Amino acid sequence: MTADFQLCADLRGRRIVVAMSGGVDSSVVAALAHASGAETIGITLQLYDHGEAVGRAGSCCAGRDIRDARAVADRLGIAHYVFDYESAFRTTVIDRFADDYLAGRTPIPCVRCNQGVKFTDLLRLARELGADCLATGHYVRRMEGVAGAELHRALDPARDQSYFLFATTQDQLDYLRFPLGGMPKADVRAIAAEMGLGVAAKPDSQDICFVPDGDYAAVVRKLRPEAGAPGEIVDRGGRVLGEHRGLLHFTVGQRRGLEIGGSPEPLYVIRLDASSNRVVVGPRRALAVAAARLSDINWLGGGATGPLTAKVRSMAKPVPARFDGESIRFEAPEYGVAPGQAAVLYAGDHVLGGGWIEDTVAADEALAAA
Repeated sequence: MTADFQLCADLRGRRIVVAMSGGVDSSVVAALAHASGAETIGITLQLYDHGEAVGRAGSCCAGRDIRDARAVADRLGIAHYVFDYESAFRTTVIDRFADDYLAGRTPIPCVRCNQGVKFTDLLRLARELGADCLATGHYVRRMEGVAGAELHRALDPARDQSYFLFATTQDQLDYLRFPLGGMPKADVRAIAAEMGLGVAAKPDSQDICFVPDGDYAAVVRKLRPEAGAPGEIVDRGGRVLGEHRGLLHFTVGQRRGLEIGGSPEPLYVIRLDASSNRVVVGPRRALAVAAARLSDINWLGGGATGPLTAKVRSMAKPVPARFDGESIRFEAPEYGVAPGQAAVLYAGDHVLGGGWIEDTVAADEALAAA
């Protein structure tokens, strides 16, 4: 089977399972798979449907999206199945999301979802259905290297989703296919329109699927009310500057919402101390980080050598760094590095792996210890 099937590929006699979210990307993947000649089966996971409750559509697990996925499958003439994984999703993603906020961390639920129900349970379902591969609409590239399948950034940097897939294992990567990694979004929509798919002009979802209208605090407060307990805002020396309305309202690097007057310079959140329920603030220079210690490291890079770069936020650009097997050390101070986020390592476009940021070393502390 080719690494990335295209319209011209002849895969008759093969079976492809496509993860269908109801959006244009996965719908086009299903269309490409069907056009290749392979038997194509669409699977949609029912994860968390708040669409009916809040009157909002456009998230990957809302009821309307399931209907859209089914409509695309009917248009293509392929089988389509819906599996209820709401309980597993709540335990492994939503509860973990709330617990991370309670612990003063900045979570990335999309990575947890890919680690769990999407790239574990969904792969198991695909294998049980006898599929030769599982295809998704992620914008990344799977390429064959000397040592086997490799994960690479999408050709379009604006669409690249490799940061969210750093925890993909080698076994999973061997089985996965990402047909859209070499395409610009405009081409994907053009294919959808050409094939008469009703989702061709459907807007991309911008929010986390289980967070109505982007109100993260409301979700956390409902699940973990104690995260809304008020506490002190202090400087790095422990001097009390004000009071906060709950750790759930703050993330590292945040400036708005502190409501502290009298400071000669703008103040930012530099640390969340869950043990004392304190928000620690300081000037922007206090956000500069020299190194970050990682946990649960997933390594895909084999014996990769040469210059490395690290990406510590989904919207950040990769920056030069060194990796010692446990910690990342930045060549220049990096800002906005938060425990709970992921750090992903690259050699050029090749995704070497990554891990979860556990704690950081401030640049001024590293300088003082040198």
